Amino acid sequence: MTRHFSSRPLLQRTLLATAMLAALNSAYAQQAQDTTTVARASDNAPATVVVLGSRSTAKTALDTASPVGLINIKDMQTAGPLELGKLLQTLDPSFNFSTTFISDGTDIIRPATLRGLGPDQLLVLVNGKRRHQQALVNVQQTIGRGSAGTDINAIPMSAIHHIEVLRDGAAAQYGSDAIAGVINIVLKSQTNETQLSSSIGTTSEGDGDLISGSANTGLALGDGGFLNLSVEGRRREETNRAGVDTLRVDPPRVTQRIGDSLAKDAYLWWNAAVPMDKDSELYAFGGVSKRTGDSAGFFRSKGDGRTVPAVYPNGYLPNIMTTVKDASFAVGYRRDLANAWNFDISLNHGRSELGFHERNSINVSYWYEPKPGGGIYAESPLEADTGTLKFNQTTFNADLRGPIDLGGRKISLATGFEYRKDNYEIVAGDPVSYQYGRTNNPAIKIFDQNGGIAASGAQGFPGYTPGTEVDEGRHNTALYIDAEHNLTDKLLVAAAMRYEKYSDFGNTTTGKLSMRYDPSRTLGIRGSVSTGFRAPSVQQKFYSSVSTNLNSAGVLTETLTAREGSAVTRAFGISPLKEETSKSASIGMVLRPMTNFSVTADLYRIDIDDRIVFSSNIAPETGACLTAAACPIKAILDPLKVGQAQFFTNAIDTTTDGFDLVAEHTTKWPGSTLVLSGQLGFNKTEVKSRNSQSPVLTGTQLFDDAQVTLIERGQPRQHHVVAADYTTGPWNVNTRASYFGEVQGQGFTAPFIQTWEAKWLVDMSVRYAFTKRISLSVGANNLFDTYPTEWDKVKAFPFPQLGFTHCWETCPIGINGRQMYARVDWAF
Repeated sequence: MTRHFSSRPLLQRTLLATAMLAALNSAYAQQAQDTTTVARASDNAPATVVVLGSRSTAKTALDTASPVGLINIKDMQTAGPLELGKLLQTLDPSFNFSTTFISDGTDIIRPATLRGLGPDQLLVLVNGKRRHQQALVNVQQTIGRGSAGTDINAIPMSAIHHIEVLRDGAAAQYGSDAIAGVINIVLKSQTNETQLSSSIGTTSEGDGDLISGSANTGLALGDGGFLNLSVEGRRREETNRAGVDTLRVDPPRVTQRIGDSLAKDAYLWWNAAVPMDKDSELYAFGGVSKRTGDSAGFFRSKGDGRTVPAVYPNGYLPNIMTTVKDASFAVGYRRDLANAWNFDISLNHGRSELGFHERNSINVSYWYEPKPGGGIYAESPLEADTGTLKFNQTTFNADLRGPIDLGGRKISLATGFEYRKDNYEIVAGDPVSYQYGRTNNPAIKIFDQNGGIAASGAQGFPGYTPGTEVDEGRHNTALYIDAEHNLTDKLLVAAAMRYEKYSDFGNTTTGKLSMRYDPSRTLGIRGSVSTGFRAPSVQQKFYSSVSTNLNSAGVLTETLTAREGSAVTRAFGISPLKEETSKSASIGMVLRPMTNFSVTADLYRIDIDDRIVFSSNIAPETGACLTAAACPIKAILDPLKVGQAQFFTNAIDTTTDGFDLVAEHTTKWPGSTLVLSGQLGFNKTEVKSRNSQSPVLTGTQLFDDAQVTLIERGQPRQHHVVAADYTTGPWNVNTRASYFGEVQGQGFTAPFIQTWEAKWLVDMSVRYAFTKRISLSVGANNLFDTYPTEWDKVKAFPFPQLGFTHCWETCPIGINGRQMYARVDWAF
């Protein structure tokens, strides 16, 4: 049953507070800054304050009540990665961006996570406004399996001024998805120059060639307004680290593509504001992007029933082409009111679309289908569109904030309303991509080259069918109120409460309490406790598909992903999805013994109940089945003509414990500066219990040990970054060493658990400024050409023999080895 909470008292208090706050009308200067104001005030220099985590005045990252990391424009310039996801992983140890391959759409939209949790437990904001999620549901055996997070790489780095990372539970402040934390991306708003950047790069293996170019410019609009534009393009060639296939071909040769896919990316983003009068402005921001990927599936050998020797005498490697289109547009109006109050109203729309196209493929059932009059058709298209996923989100916000005076005590208050509508759509592919023969009639016996029943649909990635098409949505409304107050000059306390009501499963109320105590100028103590929630996404509620996966015997098998309320989930007794709920707590210390040295340390714990996961592959029993009761799974799946099934369900409870330590020391000499920094991240997630609503499936069957391993050990439990940045005259040298703890997986080798050992990666860059506006940078990521541990050649059979050399289901450091680059930056 979905939890329901009494909302009447909260609604009454929130509406009363809103009315009282709107009635205040004395004139004071504005004190609370929004994200756009902060960016405009410091666009020509690195950001020094953050607005994330509080709706009161902006603070430095060391003065906040919750741990907030700040990534400046200088940090982004000295780091090597050009993808936002990889950049965040390089600069913030709490962030993980695992490399994927042979994972269908996940090869181009890779999972982004925070503090060891799932991609959909991280909320992303742009200029303080909610960013929409991706259309793709990660259903392959990768990090974030079963989730639909935010496509972090849809945002170009050339448009970003700085990034704020809140490492604290914040659902009561910002809404669903903020269990792990929040990332706020603040866009540029400069108007005084045009910035051009161009990069080239390659790997030490001579592949993965990269070329990138970007331009950012700004225009002044009226008296104090601006329009900032960013254009960016990038092409990355594929990498391949596959070994020789000794099992499927003779003589042995490389049959797989294992590495980064070929990718082409193009972006156009903008950020703008126009003053309406001295107290108000109209603002707008957003962007469009288009990214294409060229990746591979699993090799089909010439003796496999899923190939046709007359077309592919030596077997073939299916080619999966993906096209990601992303667009967002936000428009709003903010106004300074009396008594230092301000009002902000906005409308934000975002859309994510992922299209699939299969090449170098075949529909075996088309080829071998009996032809009227005798013989077979002996023909089939070798490529086809296999379907499209679409997600769109529209969010309306009305926010009011400012100070009130209660008995001589100044309290900063904020309250607001949010309406959000989500919609999810699956569009079927071409008929050849999913049909069984031209009539799609299962009663017709079509036999493959080995005498078995011919496979239906395109090989590699079968198309979405009319039966899996969907166009469904939901909406929700939210009310929030939060307050901050300095009880003394040394003690700050804050509280937040949020009520949300969803059209499809009910309502929920969450709260947060936090404090900051500074007994001296050199020491600060901070802490928080909060409850949180994450609503099941519309992708999880409405997604369904038929895909080709490996079963426990290593055989390619058609697998049905069944949506909520389908015949399969009803037959197994799986209840409709309900919200995840969480409790989190943190306590930390800020130490500033000197003006040029700071240390922060934070402990945290996050408990999540009813966590929504993607089930294990539910396969029928093997062996003799004398009665239906002896093989209950087979008795359910066989009549539905399903080889094996998967579905989303609230199946586990987890606990995450962590510790973050951050230190920075700056030394300045005449003409030179040395910054030494260290960030140590420790994180451990454990599955407390596995729960099953099904009378047929146990918790262990529903979420097997391989999936527990992926949750608990798929992401590094330690991720540390230590760096030295030295500037003297026109020279800048940056060296960064990143430690990634060991990870494990058994999704393809159960019961054997493959361990990929902990590794250090070193990045280095050298930059020379010919003038204040022209500079050249050269660098290397993974300077010492470090690779993950190789697969165990005996216990991980048959994957090493198929050409898998290093990792697969979890790859935090990737498998490309050393990557070298050169970049020119020019401003005028």
